[in-house]
Amino acid sequence: MSETVTTELAERPLVEEHDFNATLRRNGLGPLRRTGTSTLQINVGKRCNQACHHCHVEAGPNRSESMDEAVATRIVELMEANPGLDLIDLTGGAPELNPHFRMIVREARRMGKEVIDRCNLTILGVGGMEDLAAFLAEQRVHVVASLPCYSKENVDRQRGQGVFDASIQALQSLNALGYGKAGSGLVIDLVYNPGSASLPPPQPDLEQDYKSELRELFGIEFNSLLTLTNMPIKRFAEQLMRNGETDSYMSLLVNHFNAGTVPDLMCRSLLSVGWDGRLYDCDFNQMLDLPMGGESAPVTIHDVQDLEELKGRPVATGSHCHGCTAGAGSSCSGALV
Repeated sequence: MSETVTTELAERPLVEEHDFNATLRRNGLGPLRRTGTSTLQINVGKRCNQACHHCHVEAGPNRSESMDEAVATRIVELMEANPGLDLIDLTGGAPELNPHFRMIVREARRMGKEVIDRCNLTILGVGGMEDLAAFLAEQRVHVVASLPCYSKENVDRQRGQGVFDASIQALQSLNALGYGKAGSGLVIDLVYNPGSASLPPPQPDLEQDYKSELRELFGIEFNSLLTLTNMPIKRFAEQLMRNGETDSYMSLLVNHFNAGTVPDLMCRSLLSVGWDGRLYDCDFNQMLDLPMGGESAPVTIHDVQDLEELKGRPVATGSHCHGCTAGAGSSCSGALV
């Protein structure tokens, strides 16, 4: 599986300035502001059964951070008080390892909200998780599953030995329950991210490659492929530094800035909640401990009740924001344009 850099915008003059607000100004755009809050993305903890090289959360088996009952209960209250919240997006670590994961899922579904489980797939094979796939299907949870390649060699290099085989088994078990099957209503999307310091290839083309390879080799079906750009933070930032690629990667992101991605940036309609209840404009800001933008911004979920009050507030930004606006763009829902 080859890695191809998206180069549609490569003709513009090279820029070495990494300040995101300066990039917006150069392109005739003002600072980012929130348009409303339709998605609540909840990081329920950093414990994970894997320790992937590209992980911007730095999750792993030895992490102990985990959302407690008080924060989980407050999240349910916030969901109830805000019917405009359409989507509850659960992430981690492996979110399924949090003891309150299933309670949050059940309550959100009871309210008629769509629920996403950002699943690493291998968690389905962990002891004590034998009924997880059935639970997800019963609650009609939208599964967004990490599979950075359809090649065993590439996946195991990026995510650990044996991960590819375990992921294929998990996908087959989800397919057996109806996930990815036409007419089932059970949606499973796969997530690709580059294994190197490059931008993702065009999402539609790569999706067709994934569907063809996985169907032919393993009989696997899925709904959509989401391509994500690796963010220059945490473990991936450390990898860039070790390889002497930090400056070149940042220049790649800056010089492939695409103004067409800005209207649909996830930070404009998403509220990120940390395992400890702290609030952020996006998951990446959360991992950098960059609090919400603007004066007197709410700090925790205990400081806010009506999420409509966040509308119009400035979004906290940094140089890493170039990752979401490069090429076809990148967000938790894949390419933006």
